[in-house]
Amino acid sequence: MRLETAGRVASTRLRRHKGRTSRTLENEAAALEYGVARNEKCGPTNGRHCSQQRGRNLETIDAHHHFWNPARGDYGWMPPDDPVLARPYLPVDLAPALQAAGVGRSILVQAAPTTAETEYLLGLADASDHVAGVVGWIDFERPEEIDTLRRLSAHPKFLGVRPMIQDIADEGWMLRDDLDWAFRAICDLDLTFDALGFPRHIEPFLALFDRYPAMRVVLDHCLKPTITDESPESFDEWARGIARIANGTTAFCKLSGLVTEAKDDWRREDLAYYSSHVLEVFGPERVMWGSDWPVCRLRCEYEEWHKTAVELVSHLSDAARARVFSGSAKAFYRLT
Repeated sequence: MRLETAGRVASTRLRRHKGRTSRTLENEAAALEYGVARNEKCGPTNGRHCSQQRGRNLETIDAHHHFWNPARGDYGWMPPDDPVLARPYLPVDLAPALQAAGVGRSILVQAAPTTAETEYLLGLADASDHVAGVVGWIDFERPEEIDTLRRLSAHPKFLGVRPMIQDIADEGWMLRDDLDWAFRAICDLDLTFDALGFPRHIEPFLALFDRYPAMRVVLDHCLKPTITDESPESFDEWARGIARIANGTTAFCKLSGLVTEAKDDWRREDLAYYSSHVLEVFGPERVMWGSDWPVCRLRCEYEEWHKTAVELVSHLSDAARARVFSGSAKAFYRLT
């Protein structure tokens, strides 16, 4: 994508009307073109194929979900009384949703900053045919963990690592010289790096990706744009930063987590401008869909988010949709 196009998209401005957030008529027209206008229904009455049926006909890999058991005691970020999150989520709980959405394989991602949880997830993966691979965790601040990383990399379902950067107070943590061993090991072992952060991490991520150009990187959750309390400034910061990463690096991006950043009464159009921008600057060849289950359950069930994602990419060609729902995950994580 040309940089001037990225700038035009990023310069979208928000306006308030009758207490609701909307965008300029120019972008409203773009949403109509992309088939994401409010209250649009799929079906024969408007000449569109039903997007839900399209989704079921696609080979689908869920590129981002979790399993956990709070009783393990290593999920310090989880509110112990949260009615949605603070309960076990295991393969048996996810199986009906995978079947309903037609998802054949998945990527299981760490949710606790312990190697013990990574071992636990690899055990679940070994017992679950649909889990194609695991993105785990090591302690980047302990160089002796190189032996742990080498050992984990020998497991056929171990794909890479994800430090929980969003929870680290130091925004430039990943650029510390004493962490160099970890990033070099990721490159040397040909592992992947899931970048979990916020828009405020765009600058340090750009520096990191420039420092290690051989590292295979994917941005989790579109770098969590501010959707609930969006403003012209927050949208511009995120959109311009995402465009710089897309144009200046080889990073991929996960179309996941957007619904969790939205309001409780979210609508598809609330997410459309973000998904459209990601698809435009990265191209479908570097975008992969993920559910972020069970975190997505804070806003909706698995099948609803999957159906919404199918609608958000309904303007793409068959080949491009196939890339978003399986091809990009296959290419990035090197799934066979």
